[in-house]
Amino acid sequence: MQSQNQVLSIIHHSSLPIPPSPPAMTKPNIVLIVADDMGYGDFGVFNDGPARTPTLDHLVDESLCLTQHYSGSPVCSPARAALLTGRYPIRTGAITPQEVMGLDRIALREVTIADAFKQAGYATGLIGKWHNGALDARFHPNARGYDEFAGFCGGWADYYRWYLDCNGSRRPSDGRYLTDVLTEEAVGFIERHRQHPFFLNVMYNAPHSPLQAPEHLVRPYLEAGLSKGVAITYAMIERMDAGVARILDTLSQYNLSENTIVLFTSDNGPAFMVRPDQAPDEVSRDTRRFNCGFNGAKGSVYEGGIRVPMIMRWPAGLEGARSIDELVHFTDWLPTLLRITGIERPDGPPLDGLDIWPLLQGEAPREAPRRFWQWNGYTPIGTTNSAMRDGPWKLVRPQLPIAFASHEDKQAAARYVELDIEYKYHPENVTEISGNPDPERIIPDPPPPELYHIEEDPLEQTNLSETEPMRTARMLNALETWFDEVESERRRFSINK
Repeated sequence: MQSQNQVLSIIHHSSLPIPPSPPAMTKPNIVLIVADDMGYGDFGVFNDGPARTPTLDHLVDESLCLTQHYSGSPVCSPARAALLTGRYPIRTGAITPQEVMGLDRIALREVTIADAFKQAGYATGLIGKWHNGALDARFHPNARGYDEFAGFCGGWADYYRWYLDCNGSRRPSDGRYLTDVLTEEAVGFIERHRQHPFFLNVMYNAPHSPLQAPEHLVRPYLEAGLSKGVAITYAMIERMDAGVARILDTLSQYNLSENTIVLFTSDNGPAFMVRPDQAPDEVSRDTRRFNCGFNGAKGSVYEGGIRVPMIMRWPAGLEGARSIDELVHFTDWLPTLLRITGIERPDGPPLDGLDIWPLLQGEAPREAPRRFWQWNGYTPIGTTNSAMRDGPWKLVRPQLPIAFASHEDKQAAARYVELDIEYKYHPENVTEISGNPDPERIIPDPPPPELYHIEEDPLEQTNLSETEPMRTARMLNALETWFDEVESERRRFSINK
């Protein structure tokens, strides 16, 4: 068993010599793979024993491994919006995963990464989970820059009773395991477009609930003494790892590996509790497991909710087997990939992300920009579950116990959950966005903010706010100013603009 400090030392292993700039070459292909609710601890190489991810472990060994890589949000829809637009998710309108309320949608005025690559002549494809605009054709992936789509528009899908949306046409399940189906679709896209540059998003839904995996993969984890919920979760990840292997093998088969940029990340940290409808009756909903000791999990702006893996391989352009230990944010990938490929971004709102190409090459880092996070259900509330990084310092406003104002408001919220579930299993029965307002909520006064020195205290164990009162006050003011600015922008622009 590896100790916690040993694991953190693996994540922060030393960099090798600076790589040269890439030579002029044919524009690279890009395969951006995103897992759903997967943490650093779900990799075998970072785990204390049970996780089996041989493909991803090998990618870590031969690629760039980013050790301070942050999602744009602790939950999926806003996180994905940050990755796809290069902008803080509150600005984009994708504020929370409630698709039947339209709160997962990227506003039509936003420019996606697929828009940019499509305009430049790349074939663009999305396989798997979208969750940035359901129930309205204007927000469908095919309308947001993707030539091809095979997946589902909501937040999750049953792994056996799935429906695939294939460019707007519904394809019912044939009984196969959904992760395998998504892998086949990704392989098919590469085969069809191998003669020309392509940009492919593979958005696996593993290991997001419902907790379902082939029994023969679950059994070894049970025999190792894990609870069934955790055993199923690791089995789901193992099956996804095999899918990544197939994608990499396909690139190799067609001699595309050298000049294809492969990136693997997760939308947010691991989920440590699943809803009652997402686990079999005999299986515990508690899926707490090893995550390198990071504080928090999915839904939280502590490190466990927003610090996510990123590995990047590009043999033709970057020397591998290195780590990048500086802070990198989801919003940085759109400007960086456009810089690498020499593509102009179509006109659109200003970016929040920065071009990190020099950092990836091994150049000395510049002063890290401030970064911000905030998330709660329904419309944003700046006093709860928000955070900012300023260099090595991190300020956190803890999550508040927000209650519904009345029994009717609580019932309305439950009805939204019921509609979400109905949409997943019977998409034909839920055909339009709910026009009802947010349930009214009671928001308590916030406690004092917390302050951590992340480089010295990555597990957020020592709150330094009392010993650093001036720094705490400055950072709190900056966080409040940022929230007011992005929330004002969200309110100023209609979702349809």
